[in-house]
Amino acid sequence: MKDNYKSKNNILIFFLTALILAILYCLFVIPAVKTPDTKQTQHGLFTGFDNSAISWLLPVLLVIAVCVILSRSVGRRSSRMMSFGKSSAKVYVKAQTGKTFEDVAGQDEAKEALKEIVDFLHDPEKYSGIGAFLPKGALLVGPPGTGKTLLAQAVAGEADVPFFSISGSEFVEMFVGVGAAKVRDLFRQASEKAPCIVFIDEIDAIGKKREGHTGSSDEREQTLNQLLTEMDGFDGKKGVVILAATNRPESLDPALLRPGRFDRRIPAELPDMAGRKAILAVHAKKVRTDPDIDFDSVARATAGASGAELANIINESALRAVRNGRNSVTQADLEESIEVVIAGYQRKNAVISPKERKIIACHEIGHALVAAIQKDSAPIHKITIIPRTSGALGYTLQVDEGDKFLMTKEEALARITVLTGGRAAEELIFGTCTSGASNDIEKATQIAKAMVTRFGMSEKFGMMALETMNDRYLGGNVSLICAQETAYQIDNEVKEIIRQCFEKACDILRQNVGKLCELTDHLLEKETLSGIEFMSIIAEK
Repeated sequence: MKDNYKSKNNILIFFLTALILAILYCLFVIPAVKTPDTKQTQHGLFTGFDNSAISWLLPVLLVIAVCVILSRSVGRRSSRMMSFGKSSAKVYVKAQTGKTFEDVAGQDEAKEALKEIVDFLHDPEKYSGIGAFLPKGALLVGPPGTGKTLLAQAVAGEADVPFFSISGSEFVEMFVGVGAAKVRDLFRQASEKAPCIVFIDEIDAIGKKREGHTGSSDEREQTLNQLLTEMDGFDGKKGVVILAATNRPESLDPALLRPGRFDRRIPAELPDMAGRKAILAVHAKKVRTDPDIDFDSVARATAGASGAELANIINESALRAVRNGRNSVTQADLEESIEVVIAGYQRKNAVISPKERKIIACHEIGHALVAAIQKDSAPIHKITIIPRTSGALGYTLQVDEGDKFLMTKEEALARITVLTGGRAAEELIFGTCTSGASNDIEKATQIAKAMVTRFGMSEKFGMMALETMNDRYLGGNVSLICAQETAYQIDNEVKEIIRQCFEKACDILRQNVGKLCELTDHLLEKETLSGIEFMSIIAEK
């Protein structure tokens, strides 16, 4: 088809070129031959040419040029339209991807669930002999950056089969029916190359629930219907496995999740401490590091980080080592890279007045002092007043000794109390408050509201669900499921919890105002205090 269009374009260009040459011959050569003036030379190309020819020659050339451009544009568009129904899936084989389960760390449960699929592709007779069928589809769900795509590539690498990779958004087109045609073409190619693996990334782009869609000719709905039909139509014994990934499993259509289509739901959650350490070790193999690197401390300081964020930390540490003229990554590079990922780069040229620096230092010491004195708080890891590109003028970093999967009511209240400690220190020492506590107020309000509406930690409401969480893997948007009068009472309850925690923070700082002032001066002098230095100063007093 493309060759036909190229030949037609070549013929058109040849015809237009011949037309231009004929016009030039009529304008310049013929008048020169027929001129009656014998004094004029008969052999000059522009002989007999007057300025009146320019007035109509240029428009003619312009029209011809526009015709050429339009003809080429129409040819390209028509060729694209003829290829609309073809799938744009990229096909990889093991030699190209080179991914195996050894490249995936921190997802042991997901790998165990996928190894059975690999074993089936290696030895299908072992399963067909007993009458078992290969699961047609497996849905990988989890937060962004947890390695869902990498898991799918590792399955293809371990099974040594062709790997089709396509994004869900590539099925969505402007013209109705094109997405369905692409689905048909994709499954046709997969059947020809079976056994193989088809991976659809971000499947929620075409697999959303069909609630509220009244038009039967909706392009997205037709694409979804075609996908459902194709998954029902092909034979599971051929060895075509459909893997899909999404961050929003709750938005998928129930017909897509029933047995016989996506039979398995494999979670790819954020890694725990052991998983983070393994991920750091995998990515550290690609860079040159000092032999005394302590990945345990890095793993403890990166609680809640995804695999992609941990890979970014390793890369940032390597870049920092190069900037400082070293040929290997040190422990200091890793610790600074953690802060770069969390709070941004240091603003070394930021000019802050002495008065504001003292307020910032007092604010951060207020957080740290409240956390160190009260119970149920995580240990202090670092305090700094060096501003960062994220907008933070300083921060106090707390790191738990290990992973925590539950939060008690006492721990929630202690966390709110620590967050209010900065504002309490400002009011106690300077008799005023600043805008520096805005982020603390936001976080304290979120925790207090969750205690009331979702955790059942309020005496007034008890074990009553008052809001639901949507998109758990994408930040967790919440929506109230209560009456307007109840929402008003919730606000009052949240306000009361924060008030009580703020008063507790004020009491702690009043009883230790001497330590607050001394530690503030010490932080102003050094700009950064480690948790060990901070606790040693408190122990001396």
